[in-house]
Amino acid sequence: FMFDRFNREITYLRISVTDRCNLRCTYCMPEEGIPLLAHDSILRFEEIVDFIKYAVTRGIKKVRLTGGEPLVRKGIVGLVKEISSIEEIEDLSMTTNGILLYKVGHALKKAGLNRVNISMDTVDTGNYCKITRKGNIEDVLRGIEAAREAGLSPIKINCVLLGQPDGEIQALKTFCEKRGL
Repeated sequence: FMFDRFNREITYLRISVTDRCNLRCTYCMPEEGIPLLAHDSILRFEEIVDFIKYAVTRGIKKVRLTGGEPLVRKGIVGLVKEISSIEEIEDLSMTTNGILLYKVGHALKKAGLNRVNISMDTVDTGNYCKITRKGNIEDVLRGIEAAREAGLSPIKINCVLLGQPDGEIQALKTFCEKRGL
């Protein structure tokens, strides 16, 4: 088993499945993007699954898939299915910007994903587009609804505070409270 410096058992693993993203959030990436890794420099799905199988022998029980944006990785639903079939994994989650979630939410749940964290820094359409440099908040809202319909639960919202006005933060808080997010 593995322990942190405070002697707590480590049971949680985060795996970045891609460095690519379909947004260019101001706090995350330069407008022109970043140099991307070559495909052969990114772990193949078989390598990810093999690593998780090894990690469970060391006490890992929870896995979170991240990126970049994990939903831009081709075959992500298949990877979720393979990971969820590992008997020792008790919780499989994903952090996503939600843009593509409406297309694959049900398939991800069927494949064995338990829950999602969705990055959304505002509910204001104009500010969302400004922060993400090109994102459409309507896609995220459809993604949240698809996750709810699919039974991905709980749905958590990640927000980076960037000096948004208090009213805008309150609007996001109210949005989440009304929807049980």
